[in-house]
Amino acid sequence: MSNFIHFGIAEKMYSENQNKITSLFNIKYPIIQGGMIWHSGWRLASAVSNNGGLGLIGAGSMYPDILRENIQKCKRATEQPFGVNVPMLYPNLEEIIQIILEEGVKIVFTSAGNPKTYTETLQKEGVKVAHVVSSTKFAMKCEEAGVDAIVAEGFEAGGHNGRDETTTFCLIPNVKRHISKPLIAAGGIALGSQMKAAMILGADGVQIGSRFAMTQEASSHENFKNKVISLNEGDTQLTLKELAPVRLVKNKFFHDLEKLYESGRNVEALKETLGRARAKRGMFEGDLEEGELEIGQVSALIDEILPVEQVFKNLIKEFQQSQTGFDF
Repeated sequence: MSNFIHFGIAEKMYSENQNKITSLFNIKYPIIQGGMIWHSGWRLASAVSNNGGLGLIGAGSMYPDILRENIQKCKRATEQPFGVNVPMLYPNLEEIIQIILEEGVKIVFTSAGNPKTYTETLQKEGVKVAHVVSSTKFAMKCEEAGVDAIVAEGFEAGGHNGRDETTTFCLIPNVKRHISKPLIAAGGIALGSQMKAAMILGADGVQIGSRFAMTQEASSHENFKNKVISLNEGDTQLTLKELAPVRLVKNKFFHDLEKLYESGRNVEALKETLGRARAKRGMFEGDLEEGELEIGQVSALIDEILPVEQVFKNLIKEFQQSQTGFDF
C-alpha cells in the first residue's frame, strides 16, 4: 500500500472525509453502478449499495408503476443510499420525477438531455443530482446548471454514447481542468486497476456498467449474459449516429444495419429496421439474433458472471495490488 499512500490514491478512495464522492453520497467506496436499461432493477441496485457502492435503478426501461415498485423493493432490501437513473429522452418524464419525489429517493442521475430541466426542482426537495455527459463542453454546462456531480463517459461505454468518440483517457483529464464539481469517470472500467487509472487522471470516483451487468443480480436475460462473457476485442461497435449513437454487439441485427449503411444513410430506413423494443428483445428477453445487445468495449475483459459481492472484492483487491512498477 506504500505506493498508494505516496500518491494519495488510497486516501482518495477510502477516506469518506477526503473523497468528494463518498462524502456527497454517504457511501463507503466511490463506486457507482450504472443505471442500465434492462439490467438495473432493485436487486442489482440494493446489492451494490449493500456492498458499499451506490446502486442505481434504471428508470429508462420501466413504466412509472414498475419504477415505483422497484424503488419500494429497494428500500426494503437496503438501508444504504441508492438512486435512480433517469434518461431525459423517455416519455412519462414528469410522472417519473414525481414518483421519485413521492418515494423519498435522495439521489438522481440524469442523462440524455438538458441538466437544467429538473436539477433545481430535485435539489429543492433535498435530492443530490448528477448528470452524465460525453464531452467537456457539456460538462461545463452541467456546472452552470448547478448539478452536484458530473459523470464524464468515454467512447468505450456500452449503450447510448457521445457522437465525438472521445475516449475516457482523453475525456477525464480535460473535463477535470474545466470544472470544480465532483467528477465521476465512466466508460471502459471493469477492473480495480482501471479505477485507479481513472482516479489518477483526476476522477473522484467511477461509474461501472458492463461489469455490473454481468452479475447474478442483474435483471437481464441469461442468454445475453452468456453471450457477453464470450466477447472479444472488436466484437462491439458504435452505430446509429443518425438517430442516437449506441454501442452494440455485432449480431444479426447489427449486420442488418450495416447493410443499410452500404446502400446509403437513409434515416427512415434505419428507424424502420430499429422498430420498437429492440433493446428489451435482446437484453431482457434474450433474443441474440434480432435483439439490440448493448454492452461496452470492456466486455472483452469480462469472462464470468459473478455475484455483486465478489465483484466488489475483486475491485478492491485489484485496486490495492495495481502498481506501475516504476517510481521517480
